[in-house]
Amino acid sequence: MSLDSVRAFFAAHAPDIAVLVTEASSATVAEAAEAHGVAAAQIAKTLSLKIGDAVVLVVARGDARLDNRKIKAVLGGKPRMLDAETVAAITGHPVGGVCPFGLATPLKVYCDLSLQAFDEVVPAAGARNSAVRIAPQRMAALVGAEWADLCQTPEPPPPG
Repeated sequence: MSLDSVRAFFAAHAPDIAVLVTEASSATVAEAAEAHGVAAAQIAKTLSLKIGDAVVLVVARGDARLDNRKIKAVLGGKPRMLDAETVAAITGHPVGGVCPFGLATPLKVYCDLSLQAFDEVVPAAGARNSAVRIAPQRMAALVGAEWADLCQTPEPPPPG
């Protein structure tokens, strides 16, 4: 059902984008990076958060960590991660396949600015073994996402 809703979303809004289904699991950032031959940072992970009474999705690069202070400043409250059952009920996608496409419930989506470091990112596509390759700007435009600085990214290693 979830993979089907994502395929239907792309068929209606971006028929040029193929949903990729792999034999290997891509449920974690490391598994997805290996399955799609990209760096972990290039995986666009979708996090389901509750802030006050609102549920929002934050799409961030795979190696980024949520910054509670930034989230509170931008979104007005302390974020709480949703449990897997609630995530599946609200998004229609299982944990490991959560993405901002083909949602069961309309949700506000935020894309972390860190995604803009890449020409192409690889978010999940509604199943633990599916994904798409997409430009971050196009992903944000397709789902009506707002760009925001919500995460911390690892410091690059010093030269030499």
